[in-house]
Amino acid sequence: MDTTTTEPHTPGSPGSPAPATGPGNTSEPLIGCVVAITSDRRREELAVLLRRRGAEVVEAPTMRIIPLHDDRVLRAATEECLRGPLDYAIATTGIGWRAWISTAEGWGLGELLGGVLAGATVAARGPKATGAIRQSGLRETYSPPSESSTELLQWLLAQDLAGTRIAVQLHGSADTAFLDALRGAGAEVVPVPVYQWGPPQDTAAVGRLVEAVVRRQVHAVAFTSAPGAAAFLAAAENSGSLPKVVDAMHADVLAACIGPVCAAPLEPHGITSVWPDRGRLGSLARVITQELPPRVRRRLNTPGRDIVVQGNAVLIDGRAVPLPPLPAGVLRELARQPGRVLSRAELLRRVWTGMRRDEHAVEATVARLRSSLGEHADVVATVTKRGYRLAVDPG
Repeated sequence: MDTTTTEPHTPGSPGSPAPATGPGNTSEPLIGCVVAITSDRRREELAVLLRRRGAEVVEAPTMRIIPLHDDRVLRAATEECLRGPLDYAIATTGIGWRAWISTAEGWGLGELLGGVLAGATVAARGPKATGAIRQSGLRETYSPPSESSTELLQWLLAQDLAGTRIAVQLHGSADTAFLDALRGAGAEVVPVPVYQWGPPQDTAAVGRLVEAVVRRQVHAVAFTSAPGAAAFLAAAENSGSLPKVVDAMHADVLAACIGPVCAAPLEPHGITSVWPDRGRLGSLARVITQELPPRVRRRLNTPGRDIVVQGNAVLIDGRAVPLPPLPAGVLRELARQPGRVLSRAELLRRVWTGMRRDEHAVEATVARLRSSLGEHADVVATVTKRGYRLAVDPG
């Protein structure tokens, strides 16, 4: 997981506390919002945080962390570390460091490895790696306040590295720029690969997520690693949907990332992301809670009634009415410009993106929408021979 920290890159200062309540004074500020989670590890934790806030969560890991198929690779790296003294040892992730120490103990090399590491200057990329270092009986000399690999590298390059030996515990994939910079400074680098990224277990779920983003049936996509974000874009490109995905994320679908490194694959496509001031799942959930509702919320000017459209829900006088995706899509489009008439053909184009349907599908969906609204069904008005509009006060 990318745990890089920086100042928030959002228009709404996501580092500040999230509002305690949402529309209609509900205690579930994300009610009606559909949030997709693309991470493999710890996705259940993030899902719980979002569901507690009222969100509907779609889980579609775009990649998965897998152990090395051949432990001989990790063992060879470990034995290389034992070949002589280490001057520096770098922990990049807590899970990776703990896995390395545990595996070495299983080989009967734990005591030897611990001795070599104890003689090295140990640095950690962030607090999780720091915790793992201390759990293994060692103490870190340095950990960047920003939890950034860039700042960690700057600290290392400020040392005299000529002739030193540095062990770098890798996280998922080799950071070649990081390793090359150390080698360029004269260090002998021992990469320690503990786990690596693999393809998703459920490629169909990723395909469904791509389609849902295109159809605006997902309101936000949460990314917790740069490889995961890149894999999502690759899946969209492989299906021929990348331009439509980019359009959706430019206009309607929020991209929420754990940090700026995670957001980097999205930037060449002009996709603006939000991220917290600290790379934590709780902070990511808080940013989504603060940034998403204002993007999907529309308050209708209906005298005598307090009606708020938010994602796939309508709040009427504070009471939440959940809607299926297609009726919610129709209401969303009508609410973009309340009072304006949209023809059946226009609704068909906007809501049924990429789906072959005729105008009878629009009529049936409007009927379902009115049924869900119950006594407030009259807010969706039919304009004879023209289409539908929201019956709101133009003032």
